[in-house]
Amino acid sequence: WPKTAGTAAVVIVVCATMPRCNGSLLTLLSFATCLHECTGLRANEILQVEAPWRGTSVNDLFAEYNNIFRHGNRNAASHLWVRFLLERSEQMTHERLIYMFSGFCAVSGSPVRPSDYNRYKLSLDKVDGSGKTAGFMHYCCWPCVCDTQDFIRVDTRNVTTLDGTRSYRFAVIGNPCDRPHELEKPFDDPFGRGPSTLSRDAPEVRCKDGVLQGAPLSDHGYVIINMFFDPPESSAATLAQLAVGKPQPGRISDVGGVRFQDEAEFEAMCEDRKRNGYNSG
Repeated sequence: WPKTAGTAAVVIVVCATMPRCNGSLLTLLSFATCLHECTGLRANEILQVEAPWRGTSVNDLFAEYNNIFRHGNRNAASHLWVRFLLERSEQMTHERLIYMFSGFCAVSGSPVRPSDYNRYKLSLDKVDGSGKTAGFMHYCCWPCVCDTQDFIRVDTRNVTTLDGTRSYRFAVIGNPCDRPHELEKPFDDPFGRGPSTLSRDAPEVRCKDGVLQGAPLSDHGYVIINMFFDPPESSAATLAQLAVGKPQPGRISDVGGVRFQDEAEFEAMCEDRKRNGYNSG
């Protein structure tokens, strides 16, 4: 991430249609992010919705799809899942809120049914520059591990639930609306589907006056795209120091009773994906 205020780096990540991801055909498109120093920015206000929401499972969250995504599809629009949940956080317990956040992929925006197999452990940089922190995320497919390592950081935000107010860790990106023209820049699809633009493939990524519409912001003003799930307190140190040895994609590790795949298992696959023009995910 740039260290000089006023400097922006534009990163465009183009993903493809995966043959199968979580049991269905899914179009996965990542996003243009303008990574910048968020000087003076803070978490924005998220007003609570008065209408009761009685969802108890991620299937109930999936049923709200057409109410959340009104301009086409969920490609690169996980911030809108986040907003829906934060607008109703005071109707949920702490545990229910965490569970609901496990129901979608931060990178693609795809609905996800959480399981041990799609829980991934990562160590990501904190936005305040104080080092790395370990945690978990649920993904639709393994290439999201690579994009997370490249573009996602961790910040905090206070959220109020039925159990009170507390600080949660969130996965965040920079503001794509710092340079909205990048969303209209044509690119050639690496799989031969012809030219396209991010605004066409990700219609819910909508900018107005430099603001990503509907995006909740973290304490340092970054766009929240999902929760960064905490490990059990008793195993946090063990998780941070975990070494998996020779990479074996698909292997399940266990720390403190939490089962997951470790990001280190995918190091070679991420490098191969990069060399081949991000030809998966």
